[in-house]
Amino acid sequence: MRDEIKTGAIKTDDIKAGEIVTGGGGRGVAPGSGRMPPPGLIAIALYLLALAGAIIVGVASGGHYPPVYLFFSAVFMAACAGLLLLLRWAWAMALAAVFLLSAYNVWIFTSEHQGPALAQGLLNLVFFLYLARPEVREKLR
Repeated sequence: MRDEIKTGAIKTDDIKAGEIVTGGGGRGVAPGSGRMPPPGLIAIALYLLALAGAIIVGVASGGHYPPVYLFFSAVFMAACAGLLLLLRWAWAMALAAVFLLSAYNVWIFTSEHQGPALAQGLLNLVFFLYLARPEVREKLR
């Protein structure tokens, strides 16, 4: 028993269900379960995936978007996958994407007075403010 305490070895027989195990890294992770992203990050990832799909359909239908926009679709899909894996670079990409989309939609509203652009711009602003929270940044690796 003394050797186990010195080396920090943990027996799986001694662990009860739902118990937090802390190793040398200092982060507590429940045994047998991966890290789940917060529901807000999942919603933002699905939103980015929906935007990517809309861009792909717009390019494929011919004329609605130029083919260069497929670059944005690829970036949105990469940010979506990275957010679900809690990667910091994906957080930065998603943060930039929702901020730029918010600014673009507000610009469309002010220049062309389209109400749906203001609604989407405010939605992107809410996503930006959620991503900028310290609690969200702490969960990323």
